Formats: sequence, structure tokens, C-alpha cells
Amino acid sequence: MEARIVYSVVVPVYNEEEVIQKSYRRLTDVMEMLGECYELIFVNDGSQDKTLQLLQEVASLDANVRILDFSRNFGHQIAITAGMDASLGEAVVVIDADLQDPPELIPVMIEKWKQGYEVVYAKRRKRKGESWFKRVTALAFYRILRAMTNVDIPVDTGDFRLIDRVVCQTMSSIKEKNRFVRGLVSWVGFKQIAVEYDRDERAAGETKYPLRKMLKLSVDAMTSFSEKPLKLASYAGFAVSAISFIGFIVTICMKLFTDSTVAGWASLLCTVLFMNGILLIILGIIGEYIGRIYDESKDRPLYIVSKRIGYEHNSSV
Repeated sequence: MEARIVYSVVVPVYNEEEVIQKSYRRLTDVMEMLGECYELIFVNDGSQDKTLQLLQEVASLDANVRILDFSRNFGHQIAITAGMDASLGEAVVVIDADLQDPPELIPVMIEKWKQGYEVVYAKRRKRKGESWFKRVTALAFYRILRAMTNVDIPVDTGDFRLIDRVVCQTMSSIKEKNRFVRGLVSWVGFKQIAVEYDRDERAAGETKYPLRKMLKLSVDAMTSFSEKPLKLASYAGFAVSAISFIGFIVTICMKLFTDSTVAGWASLLCTVLFMNGILLIILGIIGEYIGRIYDESKDRPLYIVSKRIGYEHNSSV
């Protein structure tokens, strides 16, 4: 009879051949110290390097290692979701493989969990090795998101967190396609607490969240948890209409009651271009929401797993 798994550690990986073995060793050292049954679930999100090969070598030597190999790249947030869906532990920890988030913080999270907290999230005090641009934009993003939604999403947090089995099952019932996992964890509620830490530099390799992906994640977060962008678009439309109406009245009055005339085409062209720009922004915001409705209506699976490795050790999967 298989021992009951107490802890599941979900590790999304994408092209992490330079750091994956070091990440495995540090995670194993931490989990072995706990003296309870655990599993390490590595979700290979369509890596193009030797990440999968290195993980298979580890799995052949360690029965605690499981691998979910995606058929293609589905994205970081979907990889986290797949790992959570496949987890069996009473507590599930999500951590990236780049070692910016220290595995040594996991026992602290577990201690909070044993005290009765169902979500324990890691809050960054410092962000080492990141550019000023990344720090400033991250600072602005979390505070704008907090102001634009009624969901209490903690600032300066990532996906590094521990969640209880009950929370994990609740999350698995949510099938949104454009996912913002840390926002969903806040949305489902339960008893939550933060543990603070200093975030390290990447142990090796390059960031898997360049500006393009950061912008997509930001848009997903905004549109998933707030309809205020739509309201702001409406407010902008009313404001432009009001300004245009006032300008129209001023022009008529100048024509009727003064000898002055409004300078011609340059001012008119600027006004038209400004109004068209506002209209295009409004259409773009509406388009983002319509695109998400379209994605949801197709009802395709969130991800496709081409191989499951290491699950033969556990008959309950």
C-alpha cells in the first residue's frame, strides 16, 4: 500500500537545462529534511533544450519525481494549473525552477499551514538581480491591479505559495483559459497569510518572462478580475464628447460675437486625430474582452499532456 503523500511541489519548467539539476537537489534536500512523504511534479512546458532529458534521468533514480510533458508550450500559468491538477498532496507548493524563490522557505510555509492557514504566499521584500525597469513596472502593476479590482490580490507577490488540498480542488474546478493563478487564489478566499523573503537572482539561464509576456500577463490579470477598463473607456468617451461640445460652442460664439476666427486645418486635424485615437483605444479594450469571451466559448482543454513519467510508482494516479 502506497504511503499517503503529504506534500506536492509543483515546478513549471521551460528551457531550464542550466539550472534544473541544481533546483532538483535543493528541493530534495529541503523536502527530505521534513521526514514526510512528498512528490516533486515537474511540468515541462514544451522545452526545446535538454530539460526533459535531464528530468527523465532524475526520475529514473528518484521515485518521488513526476514529470508532466506538454505536447507544446502552453504557458507558465497553464503549467502551474496542470501540476496542481495532478498533485496528490495535502499541501501543494508552487515554485519556479530558477531558484529566485528559495526552496528553504518551504518549511516556514508548512509551519504556517500546520497552524491552520490554507494559503501561505511569499511576499518579496527585495528583488535582487532585476533591472530598475522591471522593479518599477512590477511595483506599478500590483498597485494598479489592486486599485482596479475588488479582489484583494496581495502586492509584491508571485506564484510562489503553498495551498491546502481544499484550495487546490477548488482551483481545479475553475476552467478559465486566460489564467492569472495568483489572482484566482486570492479570489477563492480561505484563510491566507504572507511570509516575507528576499528574492535572489536567477541561478542560471535567462528570464522566461520578457516584456511581451509580462504585458500579456498584465492584460490577463486586468481583464480577468476587473471590468473597470470598460468603464474607463466609457468615461473617456464622455470626456472627449464634452470637450468637443465645449469647443463647438466656443467656435460658434467667436464667429457670432467677435471678429476673430478659429485657425483652420491644423487645429481641426489635431482634434480629429485625438478623437480617433481615443476611439481606437476604446475599441481595443472592448476587443480584449470579446477575445476572452471567444476563447471561453471554444471550450478547448487548458493543456495536453503527451507523457506522464514517474506516475507508475503510484497506483492511485
